[in-house]
Amino acid sequence: MINSADTVWMIIATAMVMLMTPALAFFYGGLVRKKNVLSILMQCITILCLISIQWVLFGYSLSFGPDKGGIIGGLEWFGLKSVGLSPSKDYAVTIPHQLFMMFQMMFAVITPALMVGAFIERIKFSGFVLFSLLWATFIYDPLAHWVWGSGGWLAELGALDFAGGTVIHINAGISALVMALYVGKRSSFKHQSSPHNLPFAVLGAGILWFGWFGFNAGSALSVGGVSVAAFAATNTAAAAGGLTWIFLDWKFNEVPTVLGVITGIVAGLVAVTPAAGFVTPISAIFIGITGSIFGFIFVTKIKPKFGYDDSLDVFGVHGIAGIVGALATGILATKSINPDGADGLLYGNAHQLWVQFITVLAAVLFSAIGTYILLKIVDSTLGLRVDKKSEYLGLDLSQHHEVGYTLMD
Repeated sequence: MINSADTVWMIIATAMVMLMTPALAFFYGGLVRKKNVLSILMQCITILCLISIQWVLFGYSLSFGPDKGGIIGGLEWFGLKSVGLSPSKDYAVTIPHQLFMMFQMMFAVITPALMVGAFIERIKFSGFVLFSLLWATFIYDPLAHWVWGSGGWLAELGALDFAGGTVIHINAGISALVMALYVGKRSSFKHQSSPHNLPFAVLGAGILWFGWFGFNAGSALSVGGVSVAAFAATNTAAAAGGLTWIFLDWKFNEVPTVLGVITGIVAGLVAVTPAAGFVTPISAIFIGITGSIFGFIFVTKIKPKFGYDDSLDVFGVHGIAGIVGALATGILATKSINPDGADGLLYGNAHQLWVQFITVLAAVLFSAIGTYILLKIVDSTLGLRVDKKSEYLGLDLSQHHEVGYTLMD
């Protein structure tokens, strides 16, 4: 039966999550050189358009449609057939089925958009569009079904992923790492310039933080105690992550930085995403701190030793913090917060940590292998990387014949 309050909240939450993709565009756009800012905005906005159509046609059906062996949804819901204005018996029984579909659409949109930060300033737009469509269909949709779909094998195993730590952040982080390694370094990699517009990045991070309330609290799919718990955990972990990165910057780099604090905030948000509706606020502090610490260590200490060009640290922030959060959920989850969840190791259920480990491992292997295969396919057809001249000119000019800034009208 439809509940009016739940429906209103989920419409608002869906709109908030939609806003996260343009916010991500500004977050990433501010961190690149000015000759590539439009290319970042274009890529993110294109994904919003592209995956919205893919989701309506067949993406939602593959992710949440009638189960096929625990691996994928069927195509019975192609074009939203049978996805109407009445509630679904399997998903969100107090809101219209189409609203649940729209909420999940925004998750499907932002996941490939997160990967953009790994291969900035060197990717062909045509190859990017084809890869994004294939990746959403063959990587995101099956993994979403495994974890969230009715009958998905990880869901049946008991995996906890409240709002997408595994489906979204580990998935995007691992795939971004594979793509950064496959595409190779920017020609200017040894002489990286500073972010061209940090205020843009701060604006983007602030709107991301706001949108994350819809992302996490909306994943309760109703108005009530669990949505409030997720709301509180989200803000708490973000604050803890930001403060942690400030102190780490101060300690190891002598000064706190704006780039550092917004990176820490995002790391805290990522880490708490799988746990948000299962943990207490105190546990959220621990998760935010831990996600930020591991992100900082990887980004500043480990990654430089390998020398690859994950340009905006998608793996270091989303992949690493996502893994930390998924495992922390297996330790800190408690049924006192969410009776429909599970207790973690700290509450006497060591098995849940094992389930979370299997979930992380499955996501890592599937994302890495599947992404590599798709990259080979796209590279052998449309190609992935621009030539050196186009890279030198910047993608704004070479790919779109536009510039973000001019000195005069």
